[in-house]
Parts: sequence; structure tokens; C-alpha cells
Amino acid sequence: MVDVADLYDRLSRPVLVFFARRTCDGELALDLTAETFARALEGQARFRGSTDAEAAAWVWGIARNVLGDFFKRGQAERRALRRLGLEPPAVTCDEIERIEQLAGLSELRGAVADALAALGARDREALRLRVVDELEYPVVAGRLGVSEQTARARVSRGLRRLAAALEEPASA
Repeated sequence: MVDVADLYDRLSRPVLVFFARRTCDGELALDLTAETFARALEGQARFRGSTDAEAAAWVWGIARNVLGDFFKRGQAERRALRRLGLEPPAVTCDEIERIEQLAGLSELRGAVADALAALGARDREALRLRVVDELEYPVVAGRLGVSEQTARARVSRGLRRLAAALEEPASA
């Protein structure tokens, strides 16, 4: 059986940074990290790997699923702490600031602004309508005066360009 406590000791910080860089919210990153390790604890009996690398990959897979679930729901749930009968830890402004520094969020925000500015106006507007305003593709297409397929292509192209511009260093 996998030792989740050992995995937590080794991976909680990089997992926290992973979430902070993707949500730009230190407190939310803490919630998602707690959920990741709660799921690992609940599922440890089902883990079939035998190496440290397999255990780490398992935790990272859980983290990606937790992030996906968060984005699908649009909110972080505090299920992990409730299941364990714990109150969420009180997080101070200094601690949140430290998480944001650790994740380089200030630099990330600047890089996002620069990457958005570098996009063409059509792709940037398509991204704004779809991602920021959360409009469905038919509505985006109508607002842009293009087909739904063209709207999808513009959003996809914009997201790919943003992702390429924001590639994290391998050490993050």
C-alpha cells in the first residue's frame, strides 16, 4: 500500500504551486491540494504501482482530475476537510501572499497580459467572449459575426498561443 503521508511530504508543495499557477488564487490552491491528498488517502488501497515514480504519477493524475473537476463545477468544494471532520485551516494574508510568491503569480499575471496583447484582435475577442464572459459557442459566433466553427477555431488558436507563451519551466 502506498504511503500517502510520505507522498504528501514530498509533493504537497509542488502540487500547491501547480494549483496556484492555474487558478491564480492561493487559498483556492490550498483547498485543491487538500482535496487531492484526501482523494489519494481514500484511494490508497486501489493503488497498484510499486515505485516512487508510479506513486508520484498517481498523485499528479489525481491533481489533474481535481483541477478538471474544479473547472467543471466552477467552484472549489471543501469536501476533503469535511470528510475528515476538520475545519478548513485559517489562512492569513501573509500565507496567501507567500503561496502566490512561491507560484510566481505576479510574473504569471504579467505574462498573461503580454501574451493576450500579442494575440490578434479577433482571437483575443473570441477568447474574451468564451472564457471571460463564459458564453456558449453559438453566442460567441453571433457576436463575432462568424460561423460557430470559426469561433471555435479562434478560441482554440488563442488558447494554444497563450499556452505556448506561458509554458512553465520544467522545474516548476
